[in-house]
Amino acid sequence: MCKKCYVTTPIYYASGTPQLGNSYSTVACDVFARFNRLMNRDTFYLTGMDEHGLKIEEKAEAAGVKPQAYVDKVAEEAKRVWKDLDIKYDHFIRTTDEYHVKNVQKIFERLLKQGDIYLGSYSGSYCVSCETFFTKTQLNEDGTCPDCGKPTKMVSEEAYFLKLSKYADRLLEHIKNHPDFIVPETRKNEVVSFIESGLDDLCVSRTSFDWGIPVLSNPKHVVYVWIDALTNYISALGYNSDNDELFKKYWMSGVNTYHVIGKDILRFHAVYWPIMLMALDIPLNFKLIAHGWILTREGKMSKSKGNAVYPGDLYSRYGSDSVRYYLTKELPLGNDGLFNEERFIERYNNDLVNDYGNLVSRTISMVNKYFDGIVPTVYKTNQYDEELETLMASVIKNTINYFDEFKLQNAVIETWELVHRANKYIDETAPWVLSKDENKIAELADVMYHLLETIRIVAHLSSPYLVQTSTKVLKALNLELGTLVDLKYGFDYKQMKLNNLEHLFDRLDVKKELAYFEELHNSRKPKEQVEEVKKMNEISIEDFAKVELKVGVVLESKKHENADKLLVSKIQIGDEVRQIVSGIAKFYSPEEFVGKKVIVVTNLKKAVIRGVESNGMVLCAADDKDLEIVTVNNAKSGTSVR
Repeated sequence: MCKKCYVTTPIYYASGTPQLGNSYSTVACDVFARFNRLMNRDTFYLTGMDEHGLKIEEKAEAAGVKPQAYVDKVAEEAKRVWKDLDIKYDHFIRTTDEYHVKNVQKIFERLLKQGDIYLGSYSGSYCVSCETFFTKTQLNEDGTCPDCGKPTKMVSEEAYFLKLSKYADRLLEHIKNHPDFIVPETRKNEVVSFIESGLDDLCVSRTSFDWGIPVLSNPKHVVYVWIDALTNYISALGYNSDNDELFKKYWMSGVNTYHVIGKDILRFHAVYWPIMLMALDIPLNFKLIAHGWILTREGKMSKSKGNAVYPGDLYSRYGSDSVRYYLTKELPLGNDGLFNEERFIERYNNDLVNDYGNLVSRTISMVNKYFDGIVPTVYKTNQYDEELETLMASVIKNTINYFDEFKLQNAVIETWELVHRANKYIDETAPWVLSKDENKIAELADVMYHLLETIRIVAHLSSPYLVQTSTKVLKALNLELGTLVDLKYGFDYKQMKLNNLEHLFDRLDVKKELAYFEELHNSRKPKEQVEEVKKMNEISIEDFAKVELKVGVVLESKKHENADKLLVSKIQIGDEVRQIVSGIAKFYSPEEFVGKKVIVVTNLKKAVIRGVESNGMVLCAADDKDLEIVTVNNAKSGTSVR
């Protein structure tokens, strides 16, 4: 395999905080990039944000800010999420970056000058959500978008078009001659079918909104968002700039370039992008890997459905490694994966706590107990060693091969074969029995050495996704992360002394964690669902009598670190001070809230909201636009409300 590697995700669309589903590409590419670095390959990992288009303009207007201010805020939020998920990118591109804007304008003018782009007029269906034009035959039977299912609207305007049909045969020939250009096979077949059905020229400009890159020779047009967004892959490398060394190094020199995308944007990357490159005389030096979606029981994650899960919901409570592990393990290449709370908790408890965490802690504890923390030298072997050593060799080889093929799920499963076998090895050799027989100390030393070698190898193989955990394990072994190139059984520890093992994973209480997720989902249900529940849930006077209401005084209040709409407050209720999380930050600043005498529901079940415990609820009066805290004047703190 080539010694250089260029890995890209589809740049994140600046519509809001990244959800778990659209975080998969970024996590998967980070895992892949880390693997390639461990193979001593010169690796460049690009991610970023797509910031133009009508939808962004509308969202900014709804938020009462300029589009640039809107995307600036989203960019900072996305960078924070990626940092919290231990994403180690080499460059974060934004399509509002000046160098990218200039590159897009230069490319547009070049294609216009050579006749690959021409001015015409467009009349047809447009999906604002997907920023995509569709022909009548492409729409669903009810006229909705074939990708997202939302209504489209008719658009008629002057527009520029990219000649797709001119390059259709050439693209088909490239796909035929490069069988691994698009993987998996099902996606390649889908693309071939789309091209063979006939390509309509692609509309590449808009005049009905302003938030985009102006066409230099005709500024009333802005460049259509997909042409703008796709160009990021070469803008980030300095194409068309005064310094194009990275472009020469990571694109033109025949390195391994990987575009890793979701299946919903396959057509743009497999048809429009290659044709743009052909028109620019840039070689198609990339491999397109199209993965599926992370779904919930209700289908694709959607904020409007109220079933969206955010990475912060998970890593703030369970750590980033648990999220990375689940995403890497649960999505087979080419197919959809499922996120459900029970499975996430099960994976955490079974795979991370029981299988791996216990293996590491038991091994370190036994070496400390039986050999005072000194790594023993092998004096003697037992009947199970050869099988374990053979498995180590095959697991190393197979895991590396799976990673090379971007079969991340297979790589995890393969590594866990060694984890399972090592746990069985402990049961077979029974070191606690060997420790009681002075004549078997050499055999005990052999067992401990083999277990240490197992966790050293697993720590290296799992480090692309278990970033923090692998570091802790290797630190306990008094080692640092090495390469995978020469990873094998038989490391010489030179009788070094082990360090203390940092805590890895806590076992989860299933009922408690399911209650946490239920609270999250309830807090995000669409208003119409909430209203319907209200209508259905009429109560009797006896039910109402069960609610305990008391007067409380707000002592302290601050913004929630991970949620703009929430305040975290300390409220004194009689002799007791409680922490309560309230969704009122849009209407009250922390300073305004402090000192108010409020009414609190005091016998409400405790909940965890965005990672913060809340013990009670503050009563409010609210309609569609306004919210007001229900307060009292003279009643003392702790007084019951009847």
